Amino acid sequence: MKREISFFLNDERVKVKVEPLKTLLDVLRQDLKHTEVKAGCEQGECGSCTVIMDGKIVNSCLVPIAQVQGKKIITIAGVGSEKKLHPIQQAFIEEGAVQCGFCIPGMILSTKVLLDKTFAPKEEEIRSGLSGNLCRCTGYVKIFQAVKKAARYLKR
Repeated sequence: MKREISFFLNDERVKVKVEPLKTLLDVLRQDLKHTEVKAGCEQGECGSCTVIMDGKIVNSCLVPIAQVQGKKIITIAGVGSEKKLHPIQQAFIEEGAVQCGFCIPGMILSTKVLLDKTFAPKEEEIRSGLSGNLCRCTGYVKIFQAVKKAARYLKR
């Protein structure tokens, strides 16, 4: 039986009437047409479906939509804009950390949560902060460089 679920998506209140066991990923992509959230393994292993939920990283493929009631969800579309990139996005571009682009939304969101907590993360903290996101293209070196550069850009 469908239920109405209300939450904030990229700072806008949304309401959807869906099956409560449908995943956040499916609701975002299918019902709300937010295809910037990628569907990868759909088992919580790759991180391509990463979103921020109430300030924490989650794999949207594992979150039943019923658990999202009243929550604040941020996708990559809620970080920066085409006209004004977020400093993290800028750092990823400058460091050549964007290759195929499939993992990058999740990487950037994971980086945002990391840098919201840690102003100057050490290599180990970066590895831990991005450990839920797999990349098949870069070998991670450029991604880690981008995280370090973004941290410098965001220094307060």
